[in-house]
Amino acid sequence: MLQSLSIRDFVLIEKLDLTFTRDSRGGLGALTGETGAGKSILIDALSLALGARADSNAVRRGTAQASVAAAFDLSRDHAAHAILAEQGIDDEDVLTLRRAVGADGRVRAFVNDQPASVALLRRLGDTLVEIQGQMEQHGLLDVATHRASLDAFAGLDKQAATVRAAWQAWRTAEQARADAAAAAAAARRDEDFLRHAVKELETLAPKADDEEKLAAERQLMRAGTALGEAVAQALDELEQGQSQGKGGAVTALRAAHRLVERNVDKAAGRLDASLAVLERALSEATEAQAQLEAARDALEFDPNKLEKIEERLFALRAAARKHNVTVAELAPLTEKMIAQIAALDDGESGLKKLAAAAKDARAAYVVAAEAQAAARRKGATKLDKAVAAELGPLKLEKAKFVTEIVTLPEPDWSENGSDRVQFMVSTNPGTPPAPIARIASGGELSRFLLALKVCLAKVGEAATIVFDEVDSGIGGATAAAVGERLKRLAKDVQVLVVTHSPQVAAIADRHWLIRKTTTRTSASTDVLALDAKGRREEIARMLSGAEVTAEARAAADKLLAPAG
Repeated sequence: MLQSLSIRDFVLIEKLDLTFTRDSRGGLGALTGETGAGKSILIDALSLALGARADSNAVRRGTAQASVAAAFDLSRDHAAHAILAEQGIDDEDVLTLRRAVGADGRVRAFVNDQPASVALLRRLGDTLVEIQGQMEQHGLLDVATHRASLDAFAGLDKQAATVRAAWQAWRTAEQARADAAAAAAAARRDEDFLRHAVKELETLAPKADDEEKLAAERQLMRAGTALGEAVAQALDELEQGQSQGKGGAVTALRAAHRLVERNVDKAAGRLDASLAVLERALSEATEAQAQLEAARDALEFDPNKLEKIEERLFALRAAARKHNVTVAELAPLTEKMIAQIAALDDGESGLKKLAAAAKDARAAYVVAAEAQAAARRKGATKLDKAVAAELGPLKLEKAKFVTEIVTLPEPDWSENGSDRVQFMVSTNPGTPPAPIARIASGGELSRFLLALKVCLAKVGEAATIVFDEVDSGIGGATAAAVGERLKRLAKDVQVLVVTHSPQVAAIADRHWLIRKTTTRTSASTDVLALDAKGRREEIARMLSGAEVTAEARAAADKLLAPAG
């Protein structure tokens, strides 16, 4: 509920701080004052804080900026909490919406003193306050609210949940069918290419590590000639020893070993050590020769083998470029294409299954939506009767209220059902019902909105409702009936009413007087919270005019007596 309203330099208001005390049941607050005192300025200021369009003309003359802040205390389950959490804004005990408008046209918005967009301000405002006025094209005048209002009145939460679930299931099934159909169509268009590409790739049989292995092997093969020549020369040095006219190392060792071995017995042990060393050297040289021969065989250059390695490597890289992937990705690409061809081959049966599932989901949605529509029609009958009962006392006995429910074409179906709900009104016998917003008379419109809102008292998120001159053009018993209904509505929500009717003002729980002070050079508006004595004088003024008489005060006492 609205807890306070602070206004600075807005139109004729220099500084104003209003506190709206309340009890847990809501309460009715009346705003009165002479014509032109500025009652509409308060509504405009509140609307600005709720995200209404801003205008630099709202800045009080001679000042740089106008600002309005509205503070609300919220119930634990209020929808505003979820919005604040979604936007990452601190959720405090009191929610404050603030708007600043500069004389230069610059506009700023804040939620709990954190910068915010005007759209967020408006979104929060829609959950906090309903302004029902002759020129306000939102609230119950907005057709978009009619369906939710009827559903809440008729208690159709379960039906709504069933329809939403059926809608989502249908959308999901339909999307799966559409995606599969599109994929199958694309696959059919590319079938020849796919089959040819798979044939090429299967022939190539790529592996994830092919490029790395082939490149290394190619490098080794290309270096094979030089390595082979070096090894062969080393072997030649060991065996032949042609360089520098010397004998081969192995041949020389063998000759020396034979000579020492023949004479070792004659040397009385003096050649034993030499013979042992020669044997070790000959053994090592022979092993080295064997290792070099093995390396020579392994490194032997094969031009044909190198050609095959390079041919495969180049083929893999060409295939990767063709398909815009890396060589390592060719193997999974092949599997993907094979799967696409398999899906294409089995596509018709799969599509039939998905189409059947979508058809079943649609049928389930239709059943749920039709049940919802039937429940809405029952609820509409009850709502129409409830509103009709309120119209007579409000001097609208010749008018008729009708909740119109129209079945929509399939393209317009949604998670909200397959029908449109609209509140219609006929103000004169014999005239066809028309949308409620088209009522010509502002007074009639306001009273219709009041009658409808009384019947929908527990419907909607907003805990504060503002009625702007709902009693326009009426008096006497009709004004008293308006006041009684406002009072009844205020048992469930906070109600603020801008009124010219003493009957309405007298029944209010709280009363504020809006005053305008004019000097030769300026004008200003302020608001005074009235005590019992002040209420008596204001209601007497409303009854008698500029000069308050004893008779007017007596009449005021009579009006105030039932309210205590």
